[in-house]
Amino acid sequence: MTELDTGEPTAREPQSESAGRAHASRRNFMRKVFFASGATAVATMGGAGAWAAMADDATPSADASATPSGAPSGAPSGGPGGGTGGPGNQSITEDFFGLTTDGKRVDDLFTIHSTGVATAPVIAAANAFLEGLTDTQKSSTQFTIHSTEWRLWSNIDSYARQGVSLADLSDDQKNLGTALLKSALSADGLETTEKIRRINQAAGEAIDNTTSFNEDAYYWTLMGTPSETEPWGFQFDGHHLVINYFVLGDQVVMSPCFWGSEPTSMEIDGETVTVCHEEVVASLAFINSLTEAQQAVAVESTTKSNESMKAGAFSDNTVQEYTGLCGNALTGAQKTKLLGIVQAFTGRAKADVAKVRLAEVRKHLADTYVTWAGGTGDDDAFYVRVHSPVVWIEVDCQAPGPLAGAYGATQGSGATQKHVHSIIRTPNGNDYGKELLRQHYLTSPHHK
Repeated sequence: MTELDTGEPTAREPQSESAGRAHASRRNFMRKVFFASGATAVATMGGAGAWAAMADDATPSADASATPSGAPSGAPSGGPGGGTGGPGNQSITEDFFGLTTDGKRVDDLFTIHSTGVATAPVIAAANAFLEGLTDTQKSSTQFTIHSTEWRLWSNIDSYARQGVSLADLSDDQKNLGTALLKSALSADGLETTEKIRRINQAAGEAIDNTTSFNEDAYYWTLMGTPSETEPWGFQFDGHHLVINYFVLGDQVVMSPCFWGSEPTSMEIDGETVTVCHEEVVASLAFINSLTEAQQAVAVESTTKSNESMKAGAFSDNTVQEYTGLCGNALTGAQKTKLLGIVQAFTGRAKADVAKVRLAEVRKHLADTYVTWAGGTGDDDAFYVRVHSPVVWIEVDCQAPGPLAGAYGATQGSGATQKHVHSIIRTPNGNDYGKELLRQHYLTSPHHK
């Protein structure tokens, strides 16, 4: 099924005339560049802002001569994985296909069925959040369920996002947003989001750049209308923190989710704030549970590059073959350690959602592969990828980046546990719940 993406808000409040013209000009210009020159030209000319400008997949209009404006200060970099938030070799104009091992999706992995998950609280919280917005805020925040806005997330700071930012909200509106996160996330998940934002603010203060790095540069968008029966979802998007949350009945798909921080531990107001530690500890516990022979298969390199992530932002259709150690070669105790990595991520959702997700992963444990690069010591930088038909996890210790000065490091000086990027995805087409959405529209009588 071809996506019915529009990239446009569903609300009725019009943009100002001048803003609308500028918005359309940027989009049309970048579409023209893409169709004339390809993805590389777009990435070179406009960086992340260029890809945001292409959110609307409609046919280019005749007025495509304007030059783009409002691009972010720093264009993303990095290879095809887009680990730093860049588009890599992919374009948002591509139809969504999902992560695969060979370009062919495995069918029948995801079905519409009852899971027993309690979605009423998150529906109520989402409705309350929307009702708390002004008409203008709502018009820029709510999109169609098919919108490309789902895919226009990035973990970098210098990225032109849509939606409503925390900086745009009153205290009461912020509290409604927090209540929405609390309805969807576990206590650990909510605490993780808050710590990432706190460190982002404190690190920004440490390098005297709170314009780019602060706790309020995080944006809300909602796709569809919160409903007990119809598909909908939300996205919370900002530096080092992206949550995609899709709901259909009592089924929830919480992916892709990006969790990261630089630094991962910092003294703030007399308190040591540490984040993204669970996935690091669980990963090291797993690799060190392996025998020497098993490690020889799992470890593809004993050195760690500055950036290794392969399926970060703008990498929805990544093709990656299985590599490393297969789950069928693990003992029962080692499988438990492997699931510990998965639980560091699934445990950030509500308990009932996490239970369903973990059971899904467990069914394919024998077909799960683990690939490692870097050291295995307590403080060593490393990269790990957990890859099965139904889950993709990457934990990537990266080189010091733009916030290096906040912890006495030098940018680009070598991978470290003080700068971690991590992500969880659902391969074979169900990121953003898109496979469930496809089945819903194929099978629901009122959509036929």
